[in-house]
Amino acid sequence: LGYVSPGDFISLAEYLGLINPIGTHVLREACKRCKYWNDMGQPNFSVNVNLSVVQLLQSDIVEVIAEVIKETSIIPEHLHLEVTEGLAINDMERMKQILADIKKLGVKVALDDFGTGYSSLNHIREMPIDVIKIDKCFVDNLSEDEFAGAFVKMVSELAKTIGVAVCVEGVEQRKQLEVLNNMNVDMIQGYYYGKPMPVKEFEKIYL
Repeated sequence: LGYVSPGDFISLAEYLGLINPIGTHVLREACKRCKYWNDMGQPNFSVNVNLSVVQLLQSDIVEVIAEVIKETSIIPEHLHLEVTEGLAINDMERMKQILADIKKLGVKVALDDFGTGYSSLNHIREMPIDVIKIDKCFVDNLSEDEFAGAFVKMVSELAKTIGVAVCVEGVEQRKQLEVLNNMNVDMIQGYYYGKPMPVKEFEKIYL
């Protein structure tokens, strides 16, 4: 089928009950590869892995993550787990506890797709997270959309206040990058720097 977007298959995997085994497999393989990179001359490389809400609701999710860390010998700080903003809607207290338990393993936690869900800004300062990732929809027309620019600036200022880093997703054009250079963000992610690629191709370019 060629390239299939996660937006096309993740919801189906969740519906079919396949997301947990798929998610655990991806987590294990990502950690193994990161450990390999660390051992092969890139000691500061880290890897980001998305967790679906379904995975987070597993009663043993913290144990699963701990077992993968032990099995692969990855340095915990080199594993960054991304959770979607939508997870906060139904049971904030439970989610805060799960994320806190995950962070106790030494893992970093990022709040993905920020700005697309319904979680209160007040909850952000209570959540045990390390990074806020601003969704691509605020970047698409960043140079023309005053609201988008104001939103990115506001989130960056709030993040600095609570000691959280900010990553802007979906940067594809030079003009978007130029606007962001004046907005005090910590990290920028997007096709401007590179598109999804096989691991061997990534290693040829970056290792």
